[in-house]
Amino acid sequence: MTAALGHFTLIVALLVTCYGAAAFVVGTRRRLPPLVASAERSVLVSFGLVTLALLVMEYALVTSDFSIRYVAGVSTRASPVRYKIAGLWGNLEGSILLWEWLQVFFIGLAVWRFRRRPHPLAPYALAVLLTISAFFLFLLAVLANPFQQHAPVPPDGRGLNPLLEVTDMLVHPLLLYHGYVGFSVPFAFAIAALLTGRLENDWLTLTRRWTVLAWLFLTAGILYGGWWSYRTLGWGGYWAWDPVENASFMPWLTGTAFLHSVMIQEKRGMLKVWNLVLITLTFALVIFGTFLTRSGILASVHAFAEGPVGIYFLGFLGAVILAPLGLLLWRAESLKVPGELDSLVSRESAFLLNNLLLVAFCFTVFLGTIFPLLAEAARGVKVSVGAPFFDAVNAPLGLALLFLMGVGPVIPWRRASWASLRRTLLTPVAAAVAATALLTALGVRGILPLLGFVLPAFVAATVLQEFSRGVRARRRLQGEGWGAAFRGLLNRNRRRYGGLIVHLGVVLATIGIAGSSTYRLEREAALAPGESLQVGRYTVRFEGLQGAEAPTHFRISGTFTVSTDGGLRTAVLRPAQRFYEGYDSPFATVDARYGLREDLYLILAAFARDGSQATVKALVNPLISWIWLGGMVILAGALTALWPGRQEGAP
Repeated sequence: MTAALGHFTLIVALLVTCYGAAAFVVGTRRRLPPLVASAERSVLVSFGLVTLALLVMEYALVTSDFSIRYVAGVSTRASPVRYKIAGLWGNLEGSILLWEWLQVFFIGLAVWRFRRRPHPLAPYALAVLLTISAFFLFLLAVLANPFQQHAPVPPDGRGLNPLLEVTDMLVHPLLLYHGYVGFSVPFAFAIAALLTGRLENDWLTLTRRWTVLAWLFLTAGILYGGWWSYRTLGWGGYWAWDPVENASFMPWLTGTAFLHSVMIQEKRGMLKVWNLVLITLTFALVIFGTFLTRSGILASVHAFAEGPVGIYFLGFLGAVILAPLGLLLWRAESLKVPGELDSLVSRESAFLLNNLLLVAFCFTVFLGTIFPLLAEAARGVKVSVGAPFFDAVNAPLGLALLFLMGVGPVIPWRRASWASLRRTLLTPVAAAVAATALLTALGVRGILPLLGFVLPAFVAATVLQEFSRGVRARRRLQGEGWGAAFRGLLNRNRRRYGGLIVHLGVVLATIGIAGSSTYRLEREAALAPGESLQVGRYTVRFEGLQGAEAPTHFRISGTFTVSTDGGLRTAVLRPAQRFYEGYDSPFATVDARYGLREDLYLILAAFARDGSQATVKALVNPLISWIWLGGMVILAGALTALWPGRQEGAP
């Protein structure tokens, strides 16, 4: 009965969604307000139906209804309730159900928003959003039914992949999915602008906060994924250029380029075609990443098992690319603009170069991601493209972007004189020179390591200079105190100063990346109880092994005491291995001593069954906590840009 109810609601939701998409278009074109109103109500009905299906699936997961194939694949009777709940997005069918629920939730928000403030673009955009929703409902109702039953009913389920059986599973996927689905809204309004011929700045203004919100969620998801990888997977790093990691990073790159380029269109009326292409590319890359993870062509901890939906995602991806391309060709005459760059030394020139570098960065990631797939398809030989390729190609691009991050926001629009540019950049350049001298004295050698620290100093100086100038100006004109002047500055232009806070977060994260990738230490040794391992300034002493039974696994932990060079005991760390029934190999649980200066990171690599010996891998990761600190500052900056100031309207 549970399975039948869940599947029936998805079928009805598909029919209602198709009706809503058609009703929006027909009702708007024929000027039939009652039909448009019924289309709006259809969104509410569809949301209710999909919500019911999601709740039915969660009920089946929590109550261990193993008559449903999906439940048996992602849950066990002994699984804690939080992991049963997370099972909803632990495999192919459930993840599509979650995606569809978020999709129709965002559509509902858009209907609520534009019912209060109607706009001619809204009905067409809502029709596009409902068409996207209908595609996912078609997959759920016809091809990837999460409520499919099987017989005989097993006494217990298989459960989640042990790498996913962590609390992070309740956070990271949800953040990414909000980001992915969020980008469908600006994409839909771009299509609506092309369909209606309203190609000025309306669609950008209407979707500004939607875009920043989607970018915020995607950024948070990527950062949290790095933190999860660092703490959980047991290899000591946070980013491996895994194809599915890349699949989330590529739309982030083009989405970041879009956020910068829209400012040129808003300010100068330029780059109309480029902005339409960028938002299309961003949403297309979202669908491409979904295809990678759900087609079965990749073997990754992030990817789902092979399913029947891969070819359909590929077809949908083709439609997402070809339909806007056809509309762009149709509207080519309307998209011609007379604007041109007044000078190479201008903010729009810096933003345009920023865009080109971000797209080049995205292209190299895309090429490195799909090359092994193309090589295997063409030659039948597995080829790997690893971190050395990505690091070698993308490090110079990243450093160039960092330089532009410091220069772009302080150059005037249209044209800057060399004299004003020298005055503006005098302090940042002095900060970079001072940083170079200090780092050289401290023994930092090599162009890339030096630039990895010097350019952040340059960018930080430009950001702090801009805030300082703004606060001083308000104090002089308004007579405000420092705190009131700072708050007033943010309220006057939250978008600009929120972006500068984001830049400051990128500075902190870059310092963490440069330090952890350049000066990492690693030692591995087999130790008997009482023996020690020296790594950097730390002495790691092995005390012994302990075993413990958990609901879904057996855990072997090693106890290690950590002391510094002076003999001061600083921590007790307990890395472990988890053993699951049905899995031949154990899964690592790492432990670490975190700090702003460095992390000491321990992995229990192996052990003797009698407890007489344990092999421990110890890593010292300098400055890695600056990445997470920088991530929090980035998110704070994005939230600042989202929050409406007193003098701003809410677009």
